[in-house]
Amino acid sequence: MTHDDPATPAEIIQTVLLVEDDEDVGAFIAQVLKEERPYVVLHMTDGAHALEAVGSIKPNLFILDYRLPGFDGLELYDRLHAISGLEMVPALIMSATYPSQKEIQKRHISFLAKPFEISDLLAIVDELLAK
Repeated sequence: MTHDDPATPAEIIQTVLLVEDDEDVGAFIAQVLKEERPYVVLHMTDGAHALEAVGSIKPNLFILDYRLPGFDGLELYDRLHAISGLEMVPALIMSATYPSQKEIQKRHISFLAKPFEISDLLAIVDELLAK
């Protein structure tokens, strides 16, 4: 083996698809993730653009706001998971309103209530990306 070997799994940079319609909140979350962790964060403000984006990128994690224009975060999750190659990507739903626990559990999605502590966000993201 040489020092030119490909990156080990620990060195591979993870990509996070963040879908948050509030530009300021989304920009803040993206900034925190980029500064605190070696993640690439792609911030979209609606589900339609997120669905377009996954045509050219393969995220390792979805962070989805529950209340989105057009369709909610659960419907976006379902649409993303219906795409070949994205079926096993973990997801975190964020919201100030609580979606149905039954729907969250059925999909095996993590949930984070807004407002939240940055340390809680980072802990959940780290846990989901470690799976």
